[in-house]
Amino acid sequence: MSADDDMREALDIFVTEARDLVQQLEDGFLELEVHPSAAETVNTVFRAAHTLKGSAGLFGLQHLVGFTHVLETVLGSVREGDLEVSPGLVSTLLPCADHIGAMIEGLAVGRLEPDAAQAADGARLLAGLEPYLPEGAGGSAARRPDATGAEAAEERAWHLTLRFGADSLRNGMDPLSFLRYLSTIGTVTEVTVLDDALPPAEEMDPETCYLGFEVELSTGVPKEEIEAVFEFVREDSDIRIVPDERQFDAYVRAIRAMPESERLGDVLIGSGAVTELEMAEALRIQQEQAVRSGTQPVPIGEILVEHGIVPRPIVDAALNRQRKTAETRTQDTQTIRIDAARLDRLIDLVGELVIAQSSTAVRAGGGGEAQGEVMRLVDEVRHSALALRMVPIGTTLRRFERVVRDVCLELGKEVSLVITGGDAEMDKALVERISDPLLHLVRNSLDHGIEAPAERQRHGKSAKGTLRLNAYHDAGSIVIEVGDDGRGLNRDRIYDKAVERGVVAPGTALTDAEVYDLIFEPGFSTADAVSNLSGRGVGMDVVRRNVTALRGSIEVETARGVGTTIRIRLPLTLAIIDGFLVGVGPSWFIVPLDRVTECVELPPGPLGRDCMNLRGEVLPFIRLRQLFDIPGEPARRQNVVIVEQSGQRTGLVVDTLLGELQTVIKPLGVLFSRLRCISGSTILGSGEIALILDVGTLVADHSSREHLRHAVTAA
Repeated sequence: MSADDDMREALDIFVTEARDLVQQLEDGFLELEVHPSAAETVNTVFRAAHTLKGSAGLFGLQHLVGFTHVLETVLGSVREGDLEVSPGLVSTLLPCADHIGAMIEGLAVGRLEPDAAQAADGARLLAGLEPYLPEGAGGSAARRPDATGAEAAEERAWHLTLRFGADSLRNGMDPLSFLRYLSTIGTVTEVTVLDDALPPAEEMDPETCYLGFEVELSTGVPKEEIEAVFEFVREDSDIRIVPDERQFDAYVRAIRAMPESERLGDVLIGSGAVTELEMAEALRIQQEQAVRSGTQPVPIGEILVEHGIVPRPIVDAALNRQRKTAETRTQDTQTIRIDAARLDRLIDLVGELVIAQSSTAVRAGGGGEAQGEVMRLVDEVRHSALALRMVPIGTTLRRFERVVRDVCLELGKEVSLVITGGDAEMDKALVERISDPLLHLVRNSLDHGIEAPAERQRHGKSAKGTLRLNAYHDAGSIVIEVGDDGRGLNRDRIYDKAVERGVVAPGTALTDAEVYDLIFEPGFSTADAVSNLSGRGVGMDVVRRNVTALRGSIEVETARGVGTTIRIRLPLTLAIIDGFLVGVGPSWFIVPLDRVTECVELPPGPLGRDCMNLRGEVLPFIRLRQLFDIPGEPARRQNVVIVEQSGQRTGLVVDTLLGELQTVIKPLGVLFSRLRCISGSTILGSGEIALILDVGTLVADHSSREHLRHAVTAA
């Protein structure tokens, strides 16, 4: 089987959609393990499996169709109430979702047939599903996509009007493949070709689809499943699926048996005459017509009839069943997939716009109503563009449900995962890069933090431990917490191990925070033995390195016997930030505005070389001129920018304060990749370069140096 460019493009679309469906399967299976009787979850995973099977059939991917069909058959038994959800069933279904995901990823790299290992794995998983198949559906019969069980359901006749989009062929979609697939879910009794759009021969374009089809189909599957066949051509095609005239009486009887209080749309959807997608389309048309005409909306029933979505007799039956006509309102939420590279390009252009706007303000001398309005609009564009890349972190956090489940099975532990703050949003680029550090932290908590059930009970705890994932916004940053109610960190053991490995000199006095920070040292581990999960001393080092690369910080809060919480603090975005511009001699620096608490003048007589009196509080400060070895004499009147990091206040001594500035972050080159205390650079409106300070590293390094200096002095 080979794929040309058009087919490759169509397959790419299929792969993108299929990945989402596989994720729905996995999330649904995990949800069923917690709530086995959740009917909506069962329906969701069944629809996902059916859509996967139908879409794969359009591309002739029989290995994917056959495997997914068996899975769908099992889920159909669960949906019908013939099969109960059990931990054993979930443990069988989850690897099936993984196998489907592996087949999808194979398609993504151009492998249209499974290799020998993958085929063997699929056969093993199918054998595991055999005990859950309905009686008489086992063996090869269950694996045939045409053995759908439609014979057991009441068959109904449907009339399909298919007007494929003109670009269907160019997009790699063959209309005949849809007709062939319809024959696998029912019996196609008649096909009529619609050639009214066919132009004269001399005007024909061989890549344009001019033909339509009228199809008579008899099947036992519901209308939603017929509709799902045309998932990938719905947007640019006109697809109408209506009951055959011989079925009108059956729908009228079904409508009469429904509750009187139902709305018109609910009645039609409940009877099976209309799908939710068709009703959403009708509501959209209703709203558009009302906006254009400026009059009251046309009744939804009239729109359904006018656009051929449902026949008049069925709509009349639904209207008669109602005591009064109720207007239906809905919000039609539409989404569009955007290539990440295009979005990144937009952010880059907005960044250049911010720089150009700053340059214009400098040359114009500032001020002016028109200039102020331009600045306001640029600021709105910046916020809107950045909002496009903001996504809820909940999707990333929920992926750890599977990790927790699998690790607990391996370790023989019982742990419940509690996720809060999933609606907190952050930059998509950050979400993708924080997943690996979070995985290390979760596995570490499960392996080292939470005790085995017997040990927990000996200490008066519940046998089941708790792992918490929490996210929230704080002072322009996003904070992600990984916490457990386990044994907590052993301070003495960490210190002794650090001395043994030569990380800390014997007799060195360290604070609790400094001791706990040692767990992030390269190669550091207190584990007695190396396991599949931990013990090699590489995971936590990776966590700190990755977090630091994202201009973030990491904190540890622990109590012996109570538990541990590791807190990651990250910027909301990596593209543009609000900064505070300061000057030190000929150099310019940007301090992230969310770290700045206030600015004061450096008093003439500070308490010492590196601290001052701030309203009765001893405030340590850092002289940027000395830190970066900037030549020249300090200004006669110096200023202190007070920053706060992890609850610790520190002053930055500078020469001049130049105010707030929208800062476009430019990454440092490879040559400066190991430079500490600097997280990036930016271009000022004057064309000069300003360095962006990494406040977290700056404060931490200063504290370490001062602690070492005091220790040496005391010695």
